[in-house]
Amino acid sequence: MPFTSIPTAIPEIVVFEPKVFGDARGFFFESFNARDFRQLTGLDVDFVQDNHSKSARGVLRGLHYQIQHAQGKLVRVVQGEVFDVAVDLRRSSPTFGRWVGQTLSADNHRQMWIPPGFAHGFVVLSETAEFLYKTTDYWFPEHERSLLWNDPEIGIAWPIDFAPQLAAKDAAAKPLSAADLFD
Repeated sequence: MPFTSIPTAIPEIVVFEPKVFGDARGFFFESFNARDFRQLTGLDVDFVQDNHSKSARGVLRGLHYQIQHAQGKLVRVVQGEVFDVAVDLRRSSPTFGRWVGQTLSADNHRQMWIPPGFAHGFVVLSETAEFLYKTTDYWFPEHERSLLWNDPEIGIAWPIDFAPQLAAKDAAAKPLSAADLFD
């Protein structure tokens, strides 16, 4: 199998580490394989959209989710390094309000699966980073929500010692206590 999985504190969040074949010419790895994804997660998902962003050091994007048409996301970094975070927003979940974070980079080639029902975001740790992700549903701006990145009730330990650059919608995000949630 070209992937191994790394367990996280929230069992539904899966970190994948691909087997990378490298030599003096460069490297090769499978960035996605539906059969292996299904075997490692137990899920048979259809990805319908790929997104690509480029951000400068200190940019924090998120924590985003769609309250309707919830998206599962398979995320990775192809240039640079980010700290990637998922927060469980499912009220009925035993891990409700908890978060998982993982460093994703072009060097480690790791990917993280974030299922529907979670808020997602990342902060750029390198000079720039290019971030790619597959989604299981389309973007519906009317259903998009932002969860406050520094909500003390959640307590995300962002590995930064600076004030991040935020979009207006993220600066105005709601704390967990006022957020729209999943059942």
